[in-house]
Amino acid sequence: DERFSFSKEQFDSARDYKIRTEKKKKVKMANHKSSLKRIRQDKQKALHNKYYAKTMRNAVRKLRATTDKDAAIELYPSVQKMLDKLAKVNIIHKNKAANLKSSLTRHIASLA
Repeated sequence: DERFSFSKEQFDSARDYKIRTEKKKKVKMANHKSSLKRIRQDKQKALHNKYYAKTMRNAVRKLRATTDKDAAIELYPSVQKMLDKLAKVNIIHKNKAANLKSSLTRHIASLA
């Protein structure tokens, strides 16, 4: 997807991201073809958003686990770019992205 040009390989494994457990829910029947299509689209979009949100969380986790300051400084721009892009397309809230970037910056500054 061109909106997410950051490298996923450095943060996530190569396996496909799938919803692990799908709970059976009572679903109302759709009355129109357009609403059936909308249900299909929403399911695909939710899976897409969930994948990128999980990738972002893994990247943040990896940066927080880093104890070497030089490595953390090198990794930070890619994580920052990822957060900004996800906030831009409303996968995460812009304030959440700002709070994460702030806390990561403080973490990097605290490293010796």
